[in-house]
Amino acid sequence: MGGRRFGAAGSRPATVDDIHELARALPGVTVTGEGPTVYQVSRRSFLFFRNPRPDAVDPQTGERYTDVIVFWVESELEKEAILADTSLPFFTTPHFDGHPSVLLRGSRAGELTRDELAGFVEGAWLSRAGPRAVARWRSERELAP
Repeated sequence: MGGRRFGAAGSRPATVDDIHELARALPGVTVTGEGPTVYQVSRRSFLFFRNPRPDAVDPQTGERYTDVIVFWVESELEKEAILADTSLPFFTTPHFDGHPSVLLRGSRAGELTRDELAGFVEGAWLSRAGPRAVARWRSERELAP
């Protein structure tokens, strides 16, 4: 599990249900989903559950992953940093080259703590929310701009 310590309050293994709960709790979020669930803020997607696609497959069986979740990130640089951290379960595919996002299989969510997952969900929201929503969110948490 990448050396993560589970057991402290808030640091239990994450679940896919946590993704939904955390995303819905952020300000100004709308949920769309005739099919896969898409979370939006300021009319922009920041997190979505993907249909099985030919670019995300099990390397042993060739079967399409049915549980891929896309998280927007702030920049290509952030994406590279996340993907370079081999203790994290995120990945990408050529389909997302040049796109500021990372992918997570729902079946691997438990490799993150709930607190870590919250950071990635909030980061996705922050990368897509409008400036006023971000400023309000930061001020409510007394964070620097």
